[in-house]
Amino acid sequence: MTDRVRGKCVLITGAAGGLGQAMALRLLEEGATVALTDLESGAVEALRDRLLADHPGRVFAFTHDVAREEDWVRVVSEATEDMGGLSVLINNAGIGGELRYAEADTLENWRKVQAVNIESIMLGCKHAMPHLRASAPASIINISSVAGLAAAPGMGAYNATKAAVWMYTKTVALEAAKQDWNVRCNSVHPVFIKTPILDPFIAMAGGDEAKAHERLTRGIPLKRIGEPDDVAWCVVYLASDESKFVTGSEFKIDGGMLAQ
Repeated sequence: MTDRVRGKCVLITGAAGGLGQAMALRLLEEGATVALTDLESGAVEALRDRLLADHPGRVFAFTHDVAREEDWVRVVSEATEDMGGLSVLINNAGIGGELRYAEADTLENWRKVQAVNIESIMLGCKHAMPHLRASAPASIINISSVAGLAAAPGMGAYNATKAAVWMYTKTVALEAAKQDWNVRCNSVHPVFIKTPILDPFIAMAGGDEAKAHERLTRGIPLKRIGEPDDVAWCVVYLASDESKFVTGSEFKIDGGMLAQ
């Protein structure tokens, strides 16, 4: 432990697995207190219990539907009270939605992806901001995707939401800076990472994971799928005071894909 985020109180949405779990582990190892939130109450509580064994008193868990404003009001208030403050918000919860071309998409699919992927981030920033200001210096980290910077057929709803996360992040960063709140806001844009979000691509490859990964890495110069820790370490940097002069920026974790 090098104490890079010692004293930081962090709320992570979508924390029960995948990227959220990796972020929580690295932040705890670096000294933070962490509130884990997820729609799956059993999974997030089980993760809390496992992490408490190594980090007693520094892990809390909340059942949280990020698309519901009343849940945000409750969770932010309770997490802030339990942790003794809120200095970092990580908007990580997201879904891929159905892979559909525009003419075959449905309003139900579109609205579901919008609610989870972008409306939740607006709600998080809205309700966390007063607490972040009180605990400044503070940081908001919004998890977007390379899909917010480069489009792909059949991913209209997902592309649109992740692009919205990118631009909304800049707006919040400028608002906070203009008002001298000492709250930074940045977005993180991973490419394909080994999490359940790859399951639809594996299904399209007939369940052959190796075949799916081979297809997905064709456009990645580093020729591999990303690991959750590739994202988690970037998040540690943005949560820490090491990044105190960084706001309104996007961080691509894509193996060089968008450099081509």
